[in-house]
Amino acid sequence: MARPRTISDERILSATATVIDRRGPEFTVADVAAEAGVSVGAVAKRFGSKSGLLQALTRAGTEEVARRMREAGTVREALLTWFDRLADPVVATNNLAQLGVDLIDAELRALLARHYAVLESELEVLCAAEDLPSNAARVLAALVYGIAMDWSIRPRGELLARMEEDIDLVLKGMR
Repeated sequence: MARPRTISDERILSATATVIDRRGPEFTVADVAAEAGVSVGAVAKRFGSKSGLLQALTRAGTEEVARRMREAGTVREALLTWFDRLADPVVATNNLAQLGVDLIDAELRALLARHYAVLESELEVLCAAEDLPSNAARVLAALVYGIAMDWSIRPRGELLARMEEDIDLVLKGMR
């Protein structure tokens, strides 16, 4: 009989996110295992490789952000859920660096495309409920991605404060 799992996949994926926040794309499976308090073999058995970890993390992230957007209930609050964990410039830079590496891998790029499509679809529902123009979700998504990129490179002030200010300005013009 197989031994029951005492460490959840969620704990390992949370450790993966934490390690990426600290190290960016230079992280290793051993770093994740140490952060999660498990053996490298346990991580490899469940996820196969670093790419497998990143794929699972992307899938879980898509579900999590989509759920949080629905719970937010408004366009403005939903947009603020996208990058709220990147308030520290080092964390933002490390995640941006990881994104650059992810884009090279065809499987990860496809998962990221699905991630962005799911978020935009959730945003379209909220935009329609607020009677915003038909292309509002695409424009607002591009705005938030641009703010996150700009702030990651040139952090000035707080990321969420900058997003709130810019989102409010654009939403005012759309209404």
